[in-house]
Amino acid sequence: MSRRTSQSAFPSGAVEYLRGADPVLAGIIDRVGTFEPSHEPDLWWALVDAIASQQLSVKAAATIVGRIAALGGGTRPGPEMILALPGEQLRACGLSGAKVRYVRDLAARWLDGTLQPERWPALPDEELVAELTQVKGIGRWTAEMLLMFSLGRPDVLPVDDLALRVAVQRAYALPDRPGRAEMEALGAPWRPFRSVASLYLWRSLRIPQV
Repeated sequence: MSRRTSQSAFPSGAVEYLRGADPVLAGIIDRVGTFEPSHEPDLWWALVDAIASQQLSVKAAATIVGRIAALGGGTRPGPEMILALPGEQLRACGLSGAKVRYVRDLAARWLDGTLQPERWPALPDEELVAELTQVKGIGRWTAEMLLMFSLGRPDVLPVDDLALRVAVQRAYALPDRPGRAEMEALGAPWRPFRSVASLYLWRSLRIPQV
């Protein structure tokens, strides 16, 4: 997802807690250094972005999301516009037929009250995941990205994220890419700041291996 930046993703004391909890992660934190975690406060747009970006490179996703944003003529198109636009116009932005259906389902549920974003900041993580995954094309990973990058939830571990699994394999010198159970076990010491640990692990992939 294309996101704005904010320090809100790092709770007070989280980095020092993680340093003390896991020596491998402490080394990663030292090598990565300080950085601004990403934040997209517009919940509607974060989900549109997530759907449009599924299974695409960062560059390709940014291009398509930019084209969709431009349909609003200076403001991001809201759910009413997404439903009103011809499917061909959304396809011309680069959305597949399936993704056109997904963003329209999101828009319809946003407008009919099936989704209640005003409640989301107060909902527990798992309740919000259950609500979001009612939408076609939104799975657990997409819901977890919203929790982390829009709502700033501190203890999300997206165990199905390929880049995170690659980062963990590299950081811990694992012979194979870790599965869900191994990710959960390795991440247990990071509670209650698994989101912050994940951000550092993702960032570590930018550091060349020596």
